[in-house]
Amino acid sequence: MSLASLLCRGQAGLESYLVTVEVHLSGGLPSFAITGLAAAAVRESRDRVRAALQTSGHTFPVSRITAHLGPADVPKHGGRFDLAIALGVLRAQAQRESWTTGRLEFLGELALNGDLRPITGALPSVLAAHRDGHAVVLPAANADEAALAPDAEVYVARHLNDVVRHLDGAAPLPLVAPRAPRPPEDTPPLDLADVRGQAFAKRALTVAAAGGHNLLMTGPPGSGKSMLAERLSGLLPPLPRDDMLRVASIASVAGEPCAANPTQWPPFRAPHHTSSAASLVGGGSRPRPGEISLAHRGVLFLDELPEFGRPALEALREPLESGVARISRVHEQITFPAEFQLVAAMNPCPCGYRGDGTDRCKCTPNRLEQYGSRISGPLLDRFDLQIDVPRVSFDDIAEPAAAGESAGVRALVTRARERQIARGGRLNSRLDARALWRVVALGRAERALLKRAAERFRLSARSTLRVLKVARTIADLAACDGVAAEHVAEALQLRCRERG
Repeated sequence: MSLASLLCRGQAGLESYLVTVEVHLSGGLPSFAITGLAAAAVRESRDRVRAALQTSGHTFPVSRITAHLGPADVPKHGGRFDLAIALGVLRAQAQRESWTTGRLEFLGELALNGDLRPITGALPSVLAAHRDGHAVVLPAANADEAALAPDAEVYVARHLNDVVRHLDGAAPLPLVAPRAPRPPEDTPPLDLADVRGQAFAKRALTVAAAGGHNLLMTGPPGSGKSMLAERLSGLLPPLPRDDMLRVASIASVAGEPCAANPTQWPPFRAPHHTSSAASLVGGGSRPRPGEISLAHRGVLFLDELPEFGRPALEALREPLESGVARISRVHEQITFPAEFQLVAAMNPCPCGYRGDGTDRCKCTPNRLEQYGSRISGPLLDRFDLQIDVPRVSFDDIAEPAAAGESAGVRALVTRARERQIARGGRLNSRLDARALWRVVALGRAERALLKRAAERFRLSARSTLRVLKVARTIADLAACDGVAAEHVAEALQLRCRERG
């Protein structure tokens, strides 16, 4: 036959869409054209396919070859179409008319010697193919990743000829055996007991974990801010299977090595302060997930917050509210999930020693104003909890601590989250104003306390609602149905502390 059709799958964000690869051979001057809105890496498949076929012992047709990747109006990226195009060329020149490929999808990049190289986004492609009732042929290097997809039919190959022999019926490819992710006990989190002293900060961390609240910690160097932040993900309950697969799919699309061996603990991401807006939110000519998406269902930690570029910080504002990162290009609009918990740390001044009880700080009022102005009011307003983390005394450092503190806090956090989900279907930090007022019925004393605080600290409407969300979380930690005055008072203390 002069026409062959096989199935492949493209990737747009986390969405894997079906692609029909049609290869046609005709008379005329020898040429090789690839159509279907193909990017440069896809068009270069012509040379990879030609070399791979010839070095693998196959005849490359001296014909006019047209390979069309449909649908034609959807952009195609990467080398994942190489294998399907090569098999299409073989089948179209009547070498393999007996092949049955109807429900098989072929994904893989070809090396010039015919070896199959891994692709990014293998896990979401396998999940999508399974939903469509298709089996998948993948490079062997993607086997660990594909094994996470439950009940999916996945074959793996190391070379183009392995796939050819499978289709010929001479040597079937091995099936990937499904496997579960690493259980939580195999990857124990960092223990909160490692942080000495800082009882108030640990309480704030517990409240933040229970309600999914954003947390800003201010304190001198060496007070334990980074240690506290690194232990937050260990206070969260392990991810359910569906959430774990989604987190692993994001890592797969980004090309992260952890996609092949994920854990059920929520992710923790800590990008450097030189990171750009595109690296945080996502982007590029071929849109890729940023740090906020890689932290989906987990924690994004920004250390030295004022040192981040202003555009990068301001780009976080919309995803913090919507829970998604939207990236628009001329031909496509990509949406990545980004329900992350933001934790940030900063020094109280440029030198870091203001208010630490010593006379080391020499910062002038002008320097202090410039330092504080690096963080905009709208971004600062989105931190539900804003606490000071003071220096730790020697007595606290020398005090012995029993291990296992995180496990006890995690049990408390888990019970509080279960109350929230049962009551409103989501964590308190994700409640909109209407849903929040339904679950927070303030009495006269609580309302008067909140009003006085709002006037004293000049709280915005958003800040006031966030105080109420934190108060609701504190009540859930105490297993209380209503929000009492002490819950509102603690929520105000965790946000509206006056700094000297």
